[in-house]
Order: sequence, then C-alpha cells, then structure tokens
Amino acid sequence: MKEIRIIGLTTIPIVRMGDDIAELILDALNRENVALCDGDVILIAQSIVSKAEGAIIDLQNVKVSPFARRIAERLNKDPRIVEVILQESNEIVRMGQGHIITETKHGFVCANSGVDRSNVGNKEKVTTLPKDPDLSAQRIREKIMKKTRKKIAVIITDTTGRPLRVGVIGSAIGVAGIDPLLDKRGSEDLFGYKLRATIIALADELASAAMLMMGEANERIPVVIIRGVNYKVDENASAKKLIMPREKDLFR
Repeated sequence: MKEIRIIGLTTIPIVRMGDDIAELILDALNRENVALCDGDVILIAQSIVSKAEGAIIDLQNVKVSPFARRIAERLNKDPRIVEVILQESNEIVRMGQGHIITETKHGFVCANSGVDRSNVGNKEKVTTLPKDPDLSAQRIREKIMKKTRKKIAVIITDTTGRPLRVGVIGSAIGVAGIDPLLDKRGSEDLFGYKLRATIIALADELASAAMLMMGEANERIPVVIIRGVNYKVDENASAKKLIMPREKDLFR
C-alpha cells in the first residue's frame, strides 16, 4: 500500500508582525505531538508569512494616483486598493468585470497582484505578497532543519485563479529544498510510449493538496505537513521556475 498523508497543525496562533514563523511551527509540532520525518514537506499559507514580515499596508496612508482612481471608477473598486495593486505590479495583464489581473514584481500573473484583505483583522489594512517568498521559505526551512535535524522542504502557498477554469486552487509562490517541477519527459507510460512534453508542477499540486486541509480561511490551519511524496531535493530551488516564459504564454 502506498499513501500520502496530509497533517494540519491546528494550534498556530494568530500571527503578528515580527513573529518567527519557524518557531511558531516548532512550538505547534511539540504541542500536537507531531514528529517531523525526513522528506516531509511543510506548506505555509502566504498570509501568515506576509503578516510576520510586515508586508501590510494601511489603506489610510495610501496616496491615490489619478490613474488608479480612473481604474477604480471603471471597475467599482476601492481606489486605495487599486493603488496598492499597481504599486505591487510590473504590468496590468487584463482588466474587466471588476477584476485586475497583473504580473507582480516577482513575475507571477495573478489577480490584484496578490493584495488581500482577508485574514488581516482590520478592514483598513491589506497584505501584500512577501518581498522574496523563496528567501522566506529558505529561512524557515533552515531553522526547522537545524532544530529538528530532519531533512525537509518548505513551500509557501497562495490561492490563484486559472484561465478557462472556475474557482481558485492553491499554488506555490515560494519554495525551498524541493524542485518545484517534476520532469517526466523521456520516461515511458504503461504501454511503452515515451513522454515528450509532460512536466508536472509538483509544488503547485502539493499546494492544492494542502488547501484541502487549510481551506480558504486559512488562519485556522495555516500550516500543513505532507508526508510520503517523492521529490527531487534542490538546494537552489525557486518558485519562479513555475512561471511560464512570456514567449510560450498563449493567454497574453
């Protein structure tokens, strides 16, 4: 029998600016009597990483540009949030039906540059994506590995929509210790057919699996451990490896 386990940590407290995410995870592991194993992947909701790192914008302090105000009027959105979205983006990819799709400064294409009002606890504040999610994941991984002496990987997750599909899923925006892609090209299927184009977005698959436990209101279970997954260890991993090269992007 082969199995993959998804373990949600239920005692992570409400995260505040300056909190040490690695220490919060280690404390929760002790409280819940969960022992890490070599090969475990720890998935962490972006919202708590952003809050711990102070990636929070007070909307009362946002100066709205004329351009942001025009977009806000067109889309019926809060002009202050539109301004933050623009500041967090490289470019606007699409706009319409109340939505703004942008390319973030990290290179991710997503709604609203990842700017989020949920799980903040104050309607006048929003979170933005961590400045460097890969680095955030790496720092958390290093500390947990040092304290537990277990070889683990870390993925920072966020929810994202998809072209031509309804509903959001989990996706990886930061990785450490795991190759985010599983390249199956050159391998054979059950009938000997050699695969030519199959590359699996493993980190995104794990992020979506974690969402089954986290849910969308992920302040309750913002950290999930997935056990039993085979993956390639990559000490120089980056979630940017998941970004579709512009020359191959059929949706822009």
